[in-house]
Order: sequence, then C-alpha cells, then structure tokens
Amino acid sequence: LGLVLASVCTSLESAASSNSTTAPLNVLLIIVDDLRPSLGCYGDKLVRSPNIDQLASHSLLFQNAFAQQAVCAPSRVSFLPGRRPDTTRLYDFNSYWRVHAGNFSTIPQHFKENGYVTMSVGKVFHPGISSNYSDDSPFSWSVPPYHPSSEKYENTKTCRGPDGELHANLLCPVDVADVPEGTLPDKQSTEQAIRLLEKMKTSAHPFFLAVGYHKPHIPFRYPKEFQKLYPLENITLAPDPQVPAGLPPVAYNPWMDIRQREDVQALNLSVPYGPIPVDFQRKIRQSYFASVSYLDTQVGHLLSALDDLQLANSTIIAFVSDHGWALGEHGEWAKYSNFDVATRVPLMFYVPGRTAPLLEAGEKLFPYIDPFDSIVELMEPGRQVVDLVELLSLFPTLAGLAGLRVPPRCPVPSFRVAQCREGQSLVKYFRFQDLDEDQYLRGNPRESVAYSQYPRPADSPQWNSDKPSLKDIKVMGYSIRTVDYRYTVWVGFNPREFLANFSDVHAGELYFIDSDPLQDHNMYNGSWGRDLLQSLLP
Repeated sequence: LGLVLASVCTSLESAASSNSTTAPLNVLLIIVDDLRPSLGCYGDKLVRSPNIDQLASHSLLFQNAFAQQAVCAPSRVSFLPGRRPDTTRLYDFNSYWRVHAGNFSTIPQHFKENGYVTMSVGKVFHPGISSNYSDDSPFSWSVPPYHPSSEKYENTKTCRGPDGELHANLLCPVDVADVPEGTLPDKQSTEQAIRLLEKMKTSAHPFFLAVGYHKPHIPFRYPKEFQKLYPLENITLAPDPQVPAGLPPVAYNPWMDIRQREDVQALNLSVPYGPIPVDFQRKIRQSYFASVSYLDTQVGHLLSALDDLQLANSTIIAFVSDHGWALGEHGEWAKYSNFDVATRVPLMFYVPGRTAPLLEAGEKLFPYIDPFDSIVELMEPGRQVVDLVELLSLFPTLAGLAGLRVPPRCPVPSFRVAQCREGQSLVKYFRFQDLDEDQYLRGNPRESVAYSQYPRPADSPQWNSDKPSLKDIKVMGYSIRTVDYRYTVWVGFNPREFLANFSDVHAGELYFIDSDPLQDHNMYNGSWGRDLLQSLLP
C-alpha cells in the first residue's frame, strides 16, 4: 500500500497547482451505517457518545438532516454522486448507476480530479453490484479500497448463546478474543485509517479519506463490555410502540431482516405486525445503544490520531449516517420507511479556523475520551443549524468548503450530465463573523424542505416489502418534510419506465409536527394532497 500511495503522489506532481497561495484542506469523511441521532450532542440523555459529542462541540451541527431513501445502497448512491434516487434509478441493491442511469461523478472522484489522493476504508459505497463490485474503482479512488478481513464473519454463527453454542443472532455481544481473527471490522477499519493518515502526514498532496463504519447496523455484534453502560433496568421502550391506527398498510415495513436472526426466530412472532415481547424490545434497544458507544470509541481513536499527527488544523471532518433506524417506534424495527425516525440522520462539519479556532503548538482538539469513565462531561455542540437539509447537500458543501469548484445545479432531466448537483450547498451556514455569534443558525423556514421516497411491491406488507427488487416495485411513497408537516403520498409506479403515476393514489399520510412530532396521527383525508405533492416535488 505504501508503494501504491507513493506512486500516486508522484503521478500527482504534474497535476499540482503551481499558483496556489494557500495549502488545500484535507477531508476526512466518516460515514456510519444505520445511525439515528441517538447521540449526546443531539440531546439523547442515555447514550454515551463522548467522542462524537466532542467533535460536535467543534463543528457546525445540523439538527434536521434527512436521507433521500432509508436503505443503505440507494442512500449512498444518492448522496455520494449528489443525485436523487429517481435520477440514479437505484431503489434496491441490484444495479450500478454508471451503467443503469448515467455516468455520474462522485464526491471522491471530484476531489481526485482536483489533485487529491482519495482513499476508502470500510463501508463507504455499499459493496456489490451497486458499486460495480469495486467500490466504484477506479473512478472514485486513487488506491484500492480497503475492506476489513473480519467483515465476512458479520452474519455467521459467532454469537455465544445461553446454551453455550454459537448462533447467528440479532443480539451478539462478543468477547473479541474469542471471535475469528480476534478482532472486529470497525476496529480493523480504524487501524487502517490511522495507518493511511500516518502515510499521508508526510505527503505533499492533500488527501480525501472516507471511513465507513458498520455499527450500529445489525447484527449488533460488539465487544460485550459495552453492555455494562446500559443496564436493562435503565432502558425505556419507544414512546410510541404501537402500529398507529391510521397508518396505511403500504406505509408499514415488516422488518423481515431481523426476523431471520436465530434469537428472533425463537420468539415465534406473528407476521407482519409482531409485536416483540417487551423484555426483548429492551434488549434490542440496549444492544443498539451499546453498538453506538462502541462506534464512538472507534471515532475517538481515529480523531485522536488525527490530532497526534498534527492534522487537525488542515483537515475538514464531515460526520454523517446513511439513514436512521426505528427502535420500536410505530411498531417497527428497521429503516425502510419515510418516517423521521428512518430518514433523519446526524450531520456535522468541523472546519479548522471556521467552526473552531486553529490550534496552537501542543494543543489537542480531539483527545480520546473513555465512555466508561464514571464522570464524562457532557459537551454542548457548537453552532447548530435548525433548518431542514438533505444528504444531497454533502457533495456541493464539501467541494465549497475545500475551495473546489461547486458543481452547477442539474437540469431536468440530467441523465446525460456527468457532474451536477440536485442538492443545495450548505456553505452559507458557515459564513458567520466570529465564534461568539448566536449558536443557532436559521434561514427562511419556508425554504426548508427535505424529500425522501420509498418503494413497495404491494399495498399490504409482504415478505419483500422492506427491500423490493426493481422489477417488483408497484408503489412509490414520495414524502415531503417541512418545518410544519410530513406529507407522503403512495402512488402507482412503473419500474420499466421509472415513472410515477400521481393520478393513481394508493394511500396518503399527513402529520403535523407541532402537535404530532412522533408522526402517529395520520390526518390525510383525500386526494387534495396529490396535486399539492406533485407541485412541490423537485
């Protein structure tokens, strides 16, 4: 790897800008899988996430950031090229956008074409056909992407059950010394990312390093000591654990993936609505939160290494999740929906000298914090943006913060345009005068809108409702989230023509945020909303 990096850096010499007056900023992009905003910096009083909270205290934090589709591959193939799912035409896991939709450029590709050494560690693109079995190499990356060797054990029988046997369980706290290879994927990814930072420390070229963490994606396979942070007697249930009475059947997802785990199968749950026994609900929530704290330690080690290598003054850090995850809200235990709990994600940006002062010699910005310390000071986030934003904004925002050309707005349609953006740049939120200004930043709330969508194979929950293949999609749920409401309409969809028929309304949902923030009381009452939604869609 060192030889490959050296070769890449040498080949970039001729591409380096000779008239640059300031050194370009590096970029560290941290992408987390299935992480909802269950973090101290987002107001969660139970979850211990001191290292992510510390990052937030030096960052601009977006309180209301939303994914465009709440499932792994479509979300990542949306925000990495900066296009909506209706443009990438990826609603499942089974196609590569460059072949299937258009040869769209990506965030790392843009940085690579502007003289950066671009590197991928862990789960950045979703593996498999949706990234051409190559994590979009060679387009996006200067060196071959790294995947931890222990990844292959994630869904195998490595969970020690009460019977002493190994199982493929949903709940999988482990003794790391006993698992295959004696390590876990996210630990390996952190170690590799630190090695790359060490190599790039002496490089004359800026770097773009993307690090993708698996947890808290299921199965909840994490070092067992993290369970101790969350005694079961302290674990509450979701505030709205029942399937809402007014929820259209098409809007419900039956969380089939967790039903396939051995420990969940043993519960003999009814399909599609469950419910899961209360004691097991607490255990799921316990393991999710424990996985988040385990993730936090990996982020902490990574950022501490960045600090130790004296790279904090020259590196933008972006932290984001691909989508959320329901922990019993609405009687659901997965993503696969348009609800806030599935689409809302953490999003924050650290920009040296802009969101935090530049460090003096010997100062540390990101010292590692042990979540097991009995006294962990709760850190307040830095500036916060309350406007609604979309993950589509990641591409133009990172480009703008790094001083690169920001792609132009996309025409409609844009299938033949290699590089353009369907999201707004968020750089305007970083234009505060000094670090003592009001920490809450707001724009015009009427311009604050986020769109998401989710496909279904039928009007009622069935075995493939969570992740229908393209050919099986019959209905598309288009959703608009504003400061006042979430409005979703489920309409007929032709998967061969990629066309939604807004005259064929199957169901609708309307939730008023002020009076119903959890989105439990559906106020939709007819076809009046069909024309409204179609007029508002981007």
